[in-house]
Amino acid sequence: MKSLWHHLELLRPLNLVTSAFAMIVCASIMDGICDTKTLLLTILVVVCYNAAANAYNDIVDYKIDMINRPRRPLVTGAVKIKTANILSTILFIAGSLFALILHPWAAFIAIGLALPTLIIYSKILKGTPLIGNAAVAAMLSLSFIFAGAAFGKIETMIIPACLAFGLTFVRELVKDIADIEGDSTAGLNTFPVKVGLNKSAKIVNVGALIIGIGALIPFFYNYYGFPYLLVLVLGVEIPLAMIVFSFLKRPAIKQAKRFSEVLKFSTIAGLMAFFMDNYVR
Repeated sequence: MKSLWHHLELLRPLNLVTSAFAMIVCASIMDGICDTKTLLLTILVVVCYNAAANAYNDIVDYKIDMINRPRRPLVTGAVKIKTANILSTILFIAGSLFALILHPWAAFIAIGLALPTLIIYSKILKGTPLIGNAAVAAMLSLSFIFAGAAFGKIETMIIPACLAFGLTFVRELVKDIADIEGDSTAGLNTFPVKVGLNKSAKIVNVGALIIGIGALIPFFYNYYGFPYLLVLVLGVEIPLAMIVFSFLKRPAIKQAKRFSEVLKFSTIAGLMAFFMDNYVR
């Protein structure tokens, strides 16, 4: 039983539950919650790809995690690297097979765009200043476009995808700040390693301000209403403001670790803003 848990831990179950929930919310936004076949397939594709990427990423990050995350299953020896490789391969194949059942555009986004990006990021782009961060953000935003394609409503998911991209980009940069010591030791040339803590914090603040202001624009143009604004302010704008004020005062690795987790849930909160607006208005 303990061994099973370690294998599940490798796949990061909380992330998988979050990604499945995100697809349910996406379906609700597009009034496709009753299309259970499409909904189930989109969840399976996203969860399989996410789980496969998590396992593969832990393989690539093995040496770095010995410093940054010493309790990860591969580092402790609870899961063998060979086993993680097999799991990752099976899950990538399963996700691709599920994607082929969906609309051709959804299959193309999953297999032709998301899958190569996942692999290229882990092997080449990871640790590349800003480009690596943008790649992770693009992968998450693609999941929303993928859901839109699966339900035949890509245009509905463009703004949510843009918000997800911005929040994820900032979160990845904050996470790089939190991991600066381990990344430096491992020889990764991340943006904080290259330019330092203070300059990285300034870029985070600029990004947070752009996202905070940009997310309000659809409301001011009457594209979304007050339900959107209320959830956005509580779940996105306030956390972004906290980051800006905290980093302006004194950027620190400990703060970055805390804010990295906060921003993970801000992405879901942003999605809920669209959901609430769709159902309350």
